[in-house]
Amino acid sequence: MGTAVNFVLFSSNGAVTNTGSSNLTGNIGTNNGSSTGFGNVNGVMHDDDGTTATCATDLLNAYNQLKTTIPTFFPSPLLGNGDTLVAGVYSITATTSLNLNLTLDAKGDGNAVFIFKIEAAFSTGAFSQVILINGAKACNVFWKIEGLVSMAMGTIMKGTVIANNAAINMNKSVSLEGRALSTTGAVSVNGVLAYTPAGCGAALLTGPVAPDLGSTVCYALFSSNGAVTNSGITRVKGDIGTNVGLTTGYNPLFVNGNIHTIPDGSTSACAADLLNVYNYLNTLPYDIQLLYPAQFGNSLVLTPHTYLMNAATTLTDTVFLNAEGNINAVFVIQINGAFTTSTFATVVLTNGTQAQNVYWKIEGAVTINSSSNFKGTIICNNASISLQTGTSLTGRALTTKGGLTTFAITDSIPAGCSALPVSWLYFRGTSVHENVLLQWATAVEINNSFFTVEKSRDGITFETLTTANAATGAEKPEYDYSFIDTKPYNLGYYRIFQTDKDGQRSYFTTILVKMSINSDLKVLHYVRESYIYVQTSGAAPGDGSIVLYSVDGKKMSSQKIVLTNELNTYKIPKPMQAGIYLLHIESNGKNLYNVKVMLD
Repeated sequence: MGTAVNFVLFSSNGAVTNTGSSNLTGNIGTNNGSSTGFGNVNGVMHDDDGTTATCATDLLNAYNQLKTTIPTFFPSPLLGNGDTLVAGVYSITATTSLNLNLTLDAKGDGNAVFIFKIEAAFSTGAFSQVILINGAKACNVFWKIEGLVSMAMGTIMKGTVIANNAAINMNKSVSLEGRALSTTGAVSVNGVLAYTPAGCGAALLTGPVAPDLGSTVCYALFSSNGAVTNSGITRVKGDIGTNVGLTTGYNPLFVNGNIHTIPDGSTSACAADLLNVYNYLNTLPYDIQLLYPAQFGNSLVLTPHTYLMNAATTLTDTVFLNAEGNINAVFVIQINGAFTTSTFATVVLTNGTQAQNVYWKIEGAVTINSSSNFKGTIICNNASISLQTGTSLTGRALTTKGGLTTFAITDSIPAGCSALPVSWLYFRGTSVHENVLLQWATAVEINNSFFTVEKSRDGITFETLTTANAATGAEKPEYDYSFIDTKPYNLGYYRIFQTDKDGQRSYFTTILVKMSINSDLKVLHYVRESYIYVQTSGAAPGDGSIVLYSVDGKKMSSQKIVLTNELNTYKIPKPMQAGIYLLHIESNGKNLYNVKVMLD
């Protein structure tokens, strides 16, 4: 096939045209005419250039080679209808049609070749198909046709079709794994799927060499210069931070990684490494230019290459990234302009594509709209990134300069980040009498300095409860720690993080511990002079309050107290006006005691 192997549609002498939305992988062109009507093509468009001149010569050589093959079978011109054929050279002298199913059986021989020499026009019936079994490959199937080729709606065709001195017409919903090539004649397609076949010595697509991410590999969200902010519940696996500005709004409960609230040594290293990554991606020579950035997506299939879109780009609906079975294949998409997606836009990884091998280099603001499902590492240069509500990102969002905002998203870095300093086993809390026993354990500790345990009433605002130094001495299979909270809340949240020797934090998890309200609580109240005296005993420890209400619900006074099991006496200012009042005692948001008080 020579250079013709790279073309999915080609005419040595004739126009090549498209109508409707076609999905095409492979080069497209003509050596005498023009290629018109095509949107984004996963290949290079060539018209009347050195590449097409070489292709025309190679196509003629391939045609002549097929023409001189010696036939081994002479079937009826009515192909298909459930027939199964074995490898060989098939010669048909009359106008030929394909209907229903035609099965090509390689009998387990991956090198089996099927050649059909048709000395007249060839057509297919609607929804007819060629089926390959037992090792048969589309790259080993050839159709040499001396006349018009017409493929009806829904045809599934396999192999390289070479029409001699005639046109090729492919109608709506035709699927071709192979090539449609004409020595002289127009090639016309209308809303088809066509792609060059793999195998038979074709080069394995690997894409470019991936960049060295350096320290950016562990960051899910980062700006070298700009605020990083969040609204809503955002769940992140990976580090978050900025090297100039503040990182705010992220709940450590939902972040499996380090939250760098202010710039530090890690963010400084990340900023330097991010610039290196950007410079590498920015200078990569592209293989394929997608000519219509505003139409990006729409079920377009891309294979491992470096792609260029030289203007602002919108991803609509779906783009498929097909590694063709090579799990190490790399995709780089260079966008010289802003990048946005439609709502519910999706990047689909197929045939072994890994999110860690997908890179988007963008020269402008990035907006991933609501409920999109995005894959790969976004490298934004000198502009902001906005990840909208419900977005799911498997990858990273990194900008060299600009704010980064997230709104209730999910983001998980792909493989590549080295292990965190601590391998956590558990963190748990148990109510023991009037205390809470906190216990935690780790399996591995690397560069660990100390642990910090925090407590909270609401699971949002935390205060430091204690710190504990990391274990020292010989390595052990498990490191165990514990602490007793002697003044627990009736309903208390606890969380833990470790700080390594470089000052970096790693949060683990948040737990909830509920204390039982002591049913032995005893309350005595009496009035003396200008005060109401309240005595309590037998209470579970906890912070609370005593509130006095009028009968119409107006708060007359409120006093914070600390309940204990011991006898405690509190005095409440007596209201000036006589009447009936309600005395209310609560602790940790729970009502413990209510009584009516008559005041003279």
